[in-house]
This record gives sequence, C-alpha cells and structure tokens, in this order.
Amino acid sequence: MADDPLFYIVAVACLAVAGILLFGILTFGRGGEFNRKHANKIMRWRIGAQFVAVLLILLFVFIRRQGG
Repeated sequence: MADDPLFYIVAVACLAVAGILLFGILTFGRGGEFNRKHANKIMRWRIGAQFVAVLLILLFVFIRRQGG
C-alpha cells in the first residue's frame, strides 16, 4: 500500500482537511474581527477539501479492489 502514489495523495488530502479544520477551530476560539469576516469561508474551504479527500479515498479503494 505504501508503494502506491495514490496512497500518498490521499494522505496529503486528509492532512489538508485536518489542517483547515484546525485553523478554523483556532480562529473560532480566538474570535474577533478575523473570525467574523472569514469563518464561513474557512469552513467552505474545509467542505471542499473534504469532498475531494472522500472522492480520492473512494478512488483508492476502487482501484485496490480491482487489483491495481
């Protein structure tokens, strides 16, 4: 599994989602003007990154089940 390049792409996508989520949580916790101005945009970015990550995971599972 570790020799498959798609595995690393999936891992990077999951880390990106975690990073965006953590950034959103930290800005929410701090509050202030930045949070009021950018909170929805940050969460939209997370949802988009999460969508891409789920698609990549599904592609990875599909390819691995096909024996590729």
